Amino acid sequence: MLSRVADSIYWLNRYIERAENVARFINVNLNLMLDLPAGMPQQWQPLVSVTGDMELFNSRYLEANSNNVIQFLTFDEEYPNSIISCLKIARENARSIREVISSEMWEEVNSFYLMVKEASTAKSLSALSKLLSDVKMASHSFAGVMDATMSHNEGWHFGKLGRLLERADKTARILDVKYFLLLPSAEWVGTPLDRIQWISLLRSASAYEMYRKCQYYIIPSTVAEFLILNRQFPRSIYFCLWQAEQCLHEITQTPVGSWSNGAERALGKLCSQLGYLTIEEIIQSGLHEFLDGMQSSINQVGDEIYQTFIALGDSYCAIPNQPSNNIQLHSSSFTQTSSS
Repeated sequence: MLSRVADSIYWLNRYIERAENVARFINVNLNLMLDLPAGMPQQWQPLVSVTGDMELFNSRYLEANSNNVIQFLTFDEEYPNSIISCLKIARENARSIREVISSEMWEEVNSFYLMVKEASTAKSLSALSKLLSDVKMASHSFAGVMDATMSHNEGWHFGKLGRLLERADKTARILDVKYFLLLPSAEWVGTPLDRIQWISLLRSASAYEMYRKCQYYIIPSTVAEFLILNRQFPRSIYFCLWQAEQCLHEITQTPVGSWSNGAERALGKLCSQLGYLTIEEIIQSGLHEFLDGMQSSINQVGDEIYQTFIALGDSYCAIPNQPSNNIQLHSSSFTQTSSS
């Protein structure tokens, strides 16, 4: 496999997952707007803050109101992490590797992009809510089509690796939204209003039903534990990183539990740390600080994947049943935009 192909399918999946998760960010606030008591101020700036792109937003918009933030995160084609921009880049990646992916995958990506493009003129709240729901379902549909129609070879594992790393990063950011959307006063913590926020957070991660199957009460520490450390829920940080590690070992054919390159070492180390952490330790050290460090660690894993599989010399990709330090790749520029 050429490194440009691995690069494209990796980022194709990352950008589709990113579009879905930006929809989830917006959905957090829309749900809160519906649930919060009358008179509570709307907060839109935190949604931009959690993306890390506040400086870019301020250079383009005068005020962080609902219209500007929704436009920035959803339809702004000059913002590389907006939903429409993510799908545009994903579509270009898919176009460049039409010979590798299935025709059904291409049709899903193309239809996904056109759906959001056509919806860019709809400004009503009900239309936006439907669009966000459609974005999430279209992302799930693409993942299902990829699993059902593409050979589960190196390319498939690169795609799944990209999707899982992006999902882990965005779950951390969605959970971090809670700390940007804190109640106006610390006195509100533990009140029904605080509970509404945690429920909205779970719903935004499609985690509410699964959480309630194992926990009856909405307790902040158990919500955080579920989204960070749960070993069965497919959007928890630990589950995503553990699955990503399996994909990486499938690509390199390095035995699980060992490593032969920086990507395996960084990801294996991160999974090991999470595997032995407790939520009490995380909260004691500071949940926001932990999540911020987790995002940095996931970005480091992405950098190591680039160094291991993309930024090497000429030739081809993985040699079957060989450790990854023997893998050589065709030179390819790594021009995708990583998560902020």
